[in-house]
Amino acid sequence: MLANVAKSIFGSSNDRYVAKLRRIVDTINGFEPTISALTDDELRNQTAIFRQRLENGATLDDLLPEAFATVREAAKRTLAQRHYDVQMIGGIALHRGEIAEMRTGEGKTLVSTLAAYLNALPGKGVHVVTVNDYLARRDSEWMGRVHGFLGLTVGVVVPNLGEDERRAAYESDITYATNNELGFDYLRDNMKYTREQMVQRPFAYAIVDEVDSILIDEARTPLIISGPTDDKSDLYIAVDKIVRTFGEGDFEKDEKLKTVVLTEGGTEKAERMLEEAGLIEGANLYDVANTQVVHHLNQALKANTMFRRDIDYIVKDGKVVIIDEFTGRMMDGRRWSDGLHQAVEAKEGVAIEPENQTLASITFQNYFRMYPKLSGMTGTALTEAPEFFDIYKMNVVSIPTHVAVQRKDDEDEFYKNIGDKFAAIAKEIKGRQEIGQPVLVGTVSIEKSELLSEYLTAENITHSVLNARFHESEAHIVAQAGRLGAVTIATNMAGRGTDIQLGGNIDFRFEDELKDMPEGPERDAAEARIREEVLAEREKVREAGGLFVLGTERHESRRIDNQLRGRSGRQGDPGFSRFYLSLDDDLLRIFGPQTAFARLMNKELEDGEAIRHPWLSKAIETAQKKVEARNYDIRKQVVEFDDVMNDQRKVIYEQRAEIMDSESISDVIEEFRADTIAGLVMIYCPEGTYPEQWDTAGVTQAVDEVLGLQPPVADWLKEDEVEQSIIIDRLQALSDEAMAAKIAEIEPDQWRNIEKSFLLQTLDHHWKEHLATLDALRQVIHLRSYAQKKPIDEYKQEAFLLFERLLVAIREDVTKMLSNAQLQLEPPPLPELPAFLTQHLDPFSGDDDTFDLDAAARGLIRGPHPDDATNIPRPDLPPLPEGAMAEPVSRNAPCPCGSGKKFKHCHGQLA
Repeated sequence: MLANVAKSIFGSSNDRYVAKLRRIVDTINGFEPTISALTDDELRNQTAIFRQRLENGATLDDLLPEAFATVREAAKRTLAQRHYDVQMIGGIALHRGEIAEMRTGEGKTLVSTLAAYLNALPGKGVHVVTVNDYLARRDSEWMGRVHGFLGLTVGVVVPNLGEDERRAAYESDITYATNNELGFDYLRDNMKYTREQMVQRPFAYAIVDEVDSILIDEARTPLIISGPTDDKSDLYIAVDKIVRTFGEGDFEKDEKLKTVVLTEGGTEKAERMLEEAGLIEGANLYDVANTQVVHHLNQALKANTMFRRDIDYIVKDGKVVIIDEFTGRMMDGRRWSDGLHQAVEAKEGVAIEPENQTLASITFQNYFRMYPKLSGMTGTALTEAPEFFDIYKMNVVSIPTHVAVQRKDDEDEFYKNIGDKFAAIAKEIKGRQEIGQPVLVGTVSIEKSELLSEYLTAENITHSVLNARFHESEAHIVAQAGRLGAVTIATNMAGRGTDIQLGGNIDFRFEDELKDMPEGPERDAAEARIREEVLAEREKVREAGGLFVLGTERHESRRIDNQLRGRSGRQGDPGFSRFYLSLDDDLLRIFGPQTAFARLMNKELEDGEAIRHPWLSKAIETAQKKVEARNYDIRKQVVEFDDVMNDQRKVIYEQRAEIMDSESISDVIEEFRADTIAGLVMIYCPEGTYPEQWDTAGVTQAVDEVLGLQPPVADWLKEDEVEQSIIIDRLQALSDEAMAAKIAEIEPDQWRNIEKSFLLQTLDHHWKEHLATLDALRQVIHLRSYAQKKPIDEYKQEAFLLFERLLVAIREDVTKMLSNAQLQLEPPPLPELPAFLTQHLDPFSGDDDTFDLDAAARGLIRGPHPDDATNIPRPDLPPLPEGAMAEPVSRNAPCPCGSGKKFKHCHGQLA
């Protein structure tokens, strides 16, 4: 009560903070007359002046008022747009590393130019992060005109760019890129073998557009780079056939958690059928030998019971294409992980592509936390403000609108079933279309959008459908959604990035209607005609009530609902919004209080009749909060587990960087050899035991295998007062002598390259295997909870022990390979990176996407030495014939050396 009184008198903390920022805006406005009087060349020269002042000791905060005024003037001259004062407030919030919440249509893209320019002045690079490639290209060209006018360089990173093009883009003062491209480039850089091959430079500052979509929604799923493994198509198909025979009594499913488990009867049935098919060893499904089959069985169950065609995925051109649950777009080339995508392919009877093995991974949380300064902007962030602060330490600042919002948000309408609801929606839309009011209809899935389209077609209502099937033309459809009488069905408006203007979008009409018309008087006349038509139509739409946003279903997150509503009422335009709900909606069916809803909905409610009640609205909000809390827990769990791996990832990546930057790593190699020798001796000659108890034969054999030496250990043990330290010192001396003789045969520079090459390859190989082990551990660690142990604590302990073993294995392998290698006089070429599969998936639910860019999708991985023979032969492998590695070799093909083994088990191990 007192808090509300204080708020009414003094304003909220956000209001008070914005008021402070307005004082800075007053200072910026004070520079406007001076800056406006400058010529173009003088205005452009401001950048050099600011950089000189930075060198002389000024801070970015000192430069902010004058720099912002400079950007405002540059925007006026290049884009014919002047930043409003509220946009200046948003720019200050971005510069301070905060999230600027600005309503749709308030010009967030223009706001980003302010903070981007100011923070690009030190020359360390600014990353502007967008949600898709279209926006990255568009914004880099559009806002790049402002930055280019002021003398800054602008780059854009999108898929299918070459390495040199990526490097040049990242060297630019300001780089526009998608979150996925940034993350994947970071992972790829840390798999390269020289600094010159890397494309990114050290992180400085990032502005994240649609920050809630990128740092909240997509952050549920980590980025993963992987390569293909064995082909198990036959197993997927066989298991799928068995799963199709299961009835509802054979399994239990939880739609909230997206899990499926076999019942006792289902387990017995599965054991019997799998045994008959010869797919398991023995009659017990859960024997250790049958672990892989159980995994495939679980994924097939999930594919057949939890994943629905035309909702979670569609089948297009003989391929299963994932539908993004947040944007409703087709994610071409993306794949679920952990065998789930293969299980869906078997279910749909299309070609099954091989599974993949993780080579590198990172979550968006840990990626973006590497930026010393991070900021973001979106139309909806306040509902997630606690999470933004907990995970990223970013505050949310709600920026006031330039003109007061005129949109009216109506109460939700509830119907008994989906049929009644859609019939009412069709009737409402028809009435709105007749008076010329444009309608934007929001749906949550392709299935629902197509069902509604059938209802509208039956009513002879002209409409456009915007969903994952037609995403190529979505920007043009959205741009004209505000025209007179337009009806647009959208499968989710989050992050579409195109402004809906009443009467239509002039620029898009130019592009659609005049793209083939050359410059000249005829085109000028056509443009003038279109402008007049749009302005006249805009007035008619305003008179009809503005854009009517109609939601056919509540989303799991209130934030997504607000994004849809926010499409109406931009820049003081009139608007209206209402949601239509039914008891059949997924949100109410899965998360709603069933008995309360059923009682209210069925009590004296006729077919087709609507009901509005505060209790129902409250129940909806409660259900949404439940889902939001669950999704936050999922994301928090992803971060907790990845934090463990992130600590290890930092160590490995820092070591790789040190190796690449060092002129020589001979001292590191010597330390490895010393530690390995000490470790071997202590295994066979333990402390606290007598010499006669030592395993002489064991230590001799181990030294022979690892160091390639045959020391007289048995003779040493006959000496009086022999100790482990004496044996270690003598073995060290013998090893140093043997290595010195080997090194003397070649040039020092060549030897240094050989050491680096061996160490980097060995480190990468063991890190890849370590990631696979951690993935497997993470999937089973939750079982420790049955022993009253906290899974995350158990995971930390196990992961630490595994990491210690990893470091020991790297030391031993490098020592063994360098000690036993028969080195030739020519230095080895640097290994080439294999073709990668890039993935974005959820390790807990498999509930997202993966991306396939290249030849690795077809099972082709180039070995580390693509020229003729390997320059550093391994003594345990036969030599490769001349020209054997000229072409990519499938990992499952016979090795070209003629050993009879698969390539991946022979010379492919060097990859």
